[in-house]
Amino acid sequence: MIQPHGADTLNPLLVTDAVERDDLITEAATLPSLLLTSAAAANAVMLGGGYFTPLSGYMNVADALSVSQKMHTVDGLFWPVPVLNLTDDISGIEGATRIALRDPNVDGAPVIAIMDVDAIEEISAEQKETMTEQVFGTLDSSHPGVAVFQAEGKYCVSGPIQVLNLSYFESEFAGTFQTAVEIRDDIAARGWEKVVAFQTRNPMHLAHEELCRMAMERLNADGIAIHMLLGKLKAGDIPASVRDACIRKMVDVYFPKNSVLVSGYGFDMLYAGPREAVLHAVFRQNMGATHLIVGRDHAGVGDYYGPFDAQAIFDEIPEGALDIEIFSADHTAWSKKLNKVVMMREAPDHEPGDYVFLSGTKVREMLGDGIAPPPEFSRPEVAQILMDHYRSDGTEAAKA
Repeated sequence: MIQPHGADTLNPLLVTDAVERDDLITEAATLPSLLLTSAAAANAVMLGGGYFTPLSGYMNVADALSVSQKMHTVDGLFWPVPVLNLTDDISGIEGATRIALRDPNVDGAPVIAIMDVDAIEEISAEQKETMTEQVFGTLDSSHPGVAVFQAEGKYCVSGPIQVLNLSYFESEFAGTFQTAVEIRDDIAARGWEKVVAFQTRNPMHLAHEELCRMAMERLNADGIAIHMLLGKLKAGDIPASVRDACIRKMVDVYFPKNSVLVSGYGFDMLYAGPREAVLHAVFRQNMGATHLIVGRDHAGVGDYYGPFDAQAIFDEIPEGALDIEIFSADHTAWSKKLNKVVMMREAPDHEPGDYVFLSGTKVREMLGDGIAPPPEFSRPEVAQILMDHYRSDGTEAAKA
């Protein structure tokens, strides 16, 4: 199986020994505590599950700036996006060397991790601007990832952590949420060697399904891991539970048995385009995938990135920085001429009118009106789940 990034073995920071964990929970009650941001809590979950191997905790300012500007830490570890614990209020932890980190996404803000504090540093406005522009490619506060990052606070609390739980993901997404450790074990149990990962934060329509099938066939892969984001999204995105139902129905009906692993991970979407695509590659390598599908506008939002910037960035990273390989995909759509889904670059004789195109707005309008998108766009079983969601969502909105 492919090796983890920067290490011989995974480095999950979740404490799994029950006695040690109980001792740490008892200790946490005696420690100064810090309420995390949602982004910092998501970082703790990814560290806990081994996705962020070989990191041992949150980065300091020097590493964050180095990663932002050069895509490697001060010590030379290749890494595309800072992994930070930012806050605006350090009054309760000043001078502390060991603190409890509290989860803002669970009622009662229970302790999610214990941290050995290496440093508490104030980030200057110039440093924050540099990180923002380098990672997101823009300073525009209308960009959802920029808006979140700018609001996160000016104090950087860095150091190694011991993770006590994986937030709400294990309970709310039981059977779907998996750590990198669990996915590696799953892949090994299936006997898969060549594994293609597909990243999604949306329900999968016919074009996505066929793209996965194309990648599997062309790479002669043993299986595909459909790996969905389960954390925070921007307003208007489909809830994770609905996406999960759509994807599982599609896999159950239209893929051969034991050819697809459906799972999810606990992270908040950054919408950072190319940089986030590289991060996706890092933690897909850590979970055991040998290939990652990178399609048009991967991890993008609005018009902030070119349609294939997330593919081009992989030509810029140092040779050998990653072992995982990229399957570069074009926009996929139903061809009226060929009566099948094609990658558009592979159909040079086609005009725009030869494809079935539906805007996201149009699809949402159809679903909200109880009209199924055409079968060239969406499987009927998937469309039904989405129609039920939009009708329910509209009813709840009307009641409010």
